[in-house]
Amino acid sequence: MGGVPSDAPPRPVAALTAEVIAKARYLHRQGVAATGDGRPADGARHLRAGLKVLDWLEDEPSQPRPEQVRSALIARLLISLAYAESEQGRTSYGFRLLDAAASLVDPKDRGVLLQQRALMLWRTGQYTEAMDHFDQAIPLLGSVDHVAVLCGALLNRASLHLHAGRVRAAREDLNRCDYLARRHQLDVLAAKAMHNRGYCELLAGDVPAALAAFGTAEILYRQHVPGFLPVLVAAKAKALISAGLFREAGRTLDGVMAAFRRERLTQEQAEAELLRAHAALHAGEHALASMWARRAERRYRRRANLGEAQLAALARLRADLPKSDRPRALASRAAKVADGLRGVGLPRDAEMADLVAVRALVAAGEPTKARKYATGMLRSPTPVSIELLLTRRVAQAELAGLQGDRGRVLAESRAGLATLQHRRSRLGSVDLQAGITVLGRELAAAGLDAAFQHGSPAVIFAWSERSRAQAFQIPPVHPPADPEMTEALAELRYLRDQIRTAELERQDSSVARARCAELERIIQDREWRVGGPGESTPTASLGDVLEELGGTGQVLVSFLVRKGQLVALVAESGRVRLLELGESVVVREATARLLADLDVLAGRSLPPPIEGVIRASLSRNLDLVGDHVLSRLRPAFDDHELVFIPTRQLSSVPWGLLPGLQGRPVTVSASASAWLSARRSARAAAEQSNGSRLLLVAGPGLQYADMEIDEVAKALPTSHALAGSQATVAATLRGLDGVTAAHLAAHGHHERENVLFSRLDLVDGPLMAYDIQRLNTAPRYVTLSACDVGRTVVRPGDEVLGFTAALLYAGTVNVVASVARVSHPGSAAVMTRYYREVAAGASPARALATASAADPDAPFVCFGSG
Repeated sequence: MGGVPSDAPPRPVAALTAEVIAKARYLHRQGVAATGDGRPADGARHLRAGLKVLDWLEDEPSQPRPEQVRSALIARLLISLAYAESEQGRTSYGFRLLDAAASLVDPKDRGVLLQQRALMLWRTGQYTEAMDHFDQAIPLLGSVDHVAVLCGALLNRASLHLHAGRVRAAREDLNRCDYLARRHQLDVLAAKAMHNRGYCELLAGDVPAALAAFGTAEILYRQHVPGFLPVLVAAKAKALISAGLFREAGRTLDGVMAAFRRERLTQEQAEAELLRAHAALHAGEHALASMWARRAERRYRRRANLGEAQLAALARLRADLPKSDRPRALASRAAKVADGLRGVGLPRDAEMADLVAVRALVAAGEPTKARKYATGMLRSPTPVSIELLLTRRVAQAELAGLQGDRGRVLAESRAGLATLQHRRSRLGSVDLQAGITVLGRELAAAGLDAAFQHGSPAVIFAWSERSRAQAFQIPPVHPPADPEMTEALAELRYLRDQIRTAELERQDSSVARARCAELERIIQDREWRVGGPGESTPTASLGDVLEELGGTGQVLVSFLVRKGQLVALVAESGRVRLLELGESVVVREATARLLADLDVLAGRSLPPPIEGVIRASLSRNLDLVGDHVLSRLRPAFDDHELVFIPTRQLSSVPWGLLPGLQGRPVTVSASASAWLSARRSARAAAEQSNGSRLLLVAGPGLQYADMEIDEVAKALPTSHALAGSQATVAATLRGLDGVTAAHLAAHGHHERENVLFSRLDLVDGPLMAYDIQRLNTAPRYVTLSACDVGRTVVRPGDEVLGFTAALLYAGTVNVVASVARVSHPGSAAVMTRYYREVAAGASPARALATASAADPDAPFVCFGSG
């Protein structure tokens, strides 16, 4: 923007009429609205049109104007245009426009100018200067004409407080903003206040409350400012990252970044890229995380936002740490980034950079320098995130390990995982409870490594229980009635039923499938908002486990993976010992092949040559898994019943088909603690029982389902059956609630990408894993006789999810289900024999072993108490 020579004659200016003023003000309102709706390019066009109406030329912004009204109006347009331009990445130009406005602004609008400069300073990472300007501006915005500007200033100052970790100060500003916005019917600002309240809850560690606030803000945004929805979606992704759902967050961010690019929202684009880096970092995708962080850093620097660029540099440091071949240089980089972050008023992030430096020095094998650095670094005085708390523990544990202090490693790891468990207990969604485990992955690994170095099988056993399947220790939560959830579930059920019909008739169902995916997102979002009980049961002691085993005569085998090898902790005869087994990767690949073979064989009439090839493959893979997993364990088995605690590679093994285990009772549980809890629950329920009730359900499309439940009913005459048109979802859920046992003969679908929508087909649609969590009292025993709903998705920490797992989380003590597809007539025969054994008094595990012994393809597994 050039000036005009002082001796130049004044340029003629068009007459200022009421019509011109009205048009300029209208264009100003349109420009502000478009920018506030996340469309700064449109906003800038409106604002420039307003300036043109007032005869303002960009190459002479400081030319004096005779009319005070014109000057004041030009100043307001310039102030708004400055922000619209800076949001598109033209930051320096935006500040020049503010300078131009300063010479024209009406004194009563000085607060407007100050708050706009404050906002732009904040958006460019100049946090201290931004706070000073907000503090100057807010007292000047007392006029009723400036209520909207005052609300915006309070809103933005609250965001700045949150950036520095000052939750209380942020809440005070947001409460004042919300009061004023509602009083003056400023709906968009009220929505943004609710949006920022979600950030307050997130910083305070309450993910469900944060998601609930974001959900309320979403309703308001849809009504009043839909262009702002992508920013809210990015906020939800941030919440998912804090809960460990990194892949879900990554997919969410991939979608919104396109919207930001389209509207040239370079700040939001950079923020989304930085969040994408964090999602990739925690998912273990370090190269991808480094790439996204580098992109964000470049974009921030182009915007002259050096503060946020430092945050992106921190993300890149963290991504580079695990694979760095020059850890000393990385430590030096981290120290510089820490200084830069403190310089812009971000103490929490500066501490994270310092911890990266400590960990890099540990990786370089320099304990003295690492200890000296750790002792001298500053701790953040503000409330810290769970991620920073855990990273503190990781750094201390790694430093203690380098110094050979195994006790300190175990203490730091134990304390960190206790902090994580407390945070997990505040989550009501099993999805989040399982997901957040990944935040403690490094602590769990450090503790387990130290336990192995200690060498005591008892110590290893105790540590393995402390770091696996912790979600099972959270009491189940019964979500409150939610009309929106109920409506979405009903529509989803209807559409799933329509899709099933369309598939049978070979019709296109793409529109229905797209709507199903949308409904699943809605249901999942509502589920994530449910708070947890705030408590958890303690991990079982080895003594208690051994005592229970002594009373049952069982042998418990807990599997772990260490340095690519399977190892087993064998608890028997009042002791626990450690055995090394085969290669983990061999077992994983062989298990995948044998499950594929079973799926092909199930219910199909194959040409004999092809069936022979598949059976030979199945036999080879069963032998391979047996050799790597069982060969060294068999001497311990004798004639005992077995309890297996699988790790990820073994979660879907059809144990009863392995050589040497046919006909032997095997129980599978997520942990020894979960097994012991299920045993105790089963005993307590049996003592209080007033008789046994069995619900039988036959789903549609299974040729042998009706025959199956008829045969089961003969073995257990106290049963009640639902078949044909009676086998609805509502009737089945009513029947399941509080029943002693349930047998469900229905087609099942294991949804690997979204396991809590794994389902059973009933006559009017699917019964889903989500439905199980809404039972007041889950059935004590459940049998799922069709398809592969015994399969699970296993997250880090051996946290399991799926239809079977949903039953166990809800309080069912024992589930019999298949981990592969089954032959329907074969399944009916196995189930008939199974219930005859149960009626004769056999335990579920023994009854299943006996019933399956005659069927070489029956991949049923007994989960829970046995």
